[in-house]
Amino acid sequence: MNAENRRKEIISRLTDAEAPISASRLASEFGVSRQVIVQDIAIIRASGIDIVSLSRGYVLESTGNFQKIFKIYHSDEDVEKELNLIVDAGGTIIDVFVFHKAYGTVRADMGIKSRRQVKQFLDDIASGKSSLLKNVTSGYHYHTIGADHPETLDIIENSLRENGFLAPLQEYEPNGVM
Repeated sequence: MNAENRRKEIISRLTDAEAPISASRLASEFGVSRQVIVQDIAIIRASGIDIVSLSRGYVLESTGNFQKIFKIYHSDEDVEKELNLIVDAGGTIIDVFVFHKAYGTVRADMGIKSRRQVKQFLDDIASGKSSLLKNVTSGYHYHTIGADHPETLDIIENSLRENGFLAPLQEYEPNGVM
């Protein structure tokens, strides 16, 4: 398979994937080195296709045309419920970030759009690989949520509010955050 066809196939696999795909896995499937896949991804990105690198692999950025930032507060026990409310309504959890007094804004890409990805994220946290970013700010955090329709964002906002997850904004926080 030549490089152009391999890149088309990478795009196709990322489009159909329900979970991130690692460079090592792609390299194995195509019979090339991991470095070749990394270079392919760079070339694909340069062509205008938005591929995001997550800790578990690559995902095609398909967050929809509409985005909104929500300020959230909850306990560790409610993480799964919060994330599932968002994906069940049709949203993509693009990222999580906090405003830390010493470090400033600390942000992590998530790219979660299904219950399966929620479970994988929670399994990674439970394995001790990392801890929840919200815990550096006593539970307060923000998510950028993407959706295909503005109505979906309204449904997500209402669901988060009904479940007590939306946190009140402080006067120093940026406009545009819900």
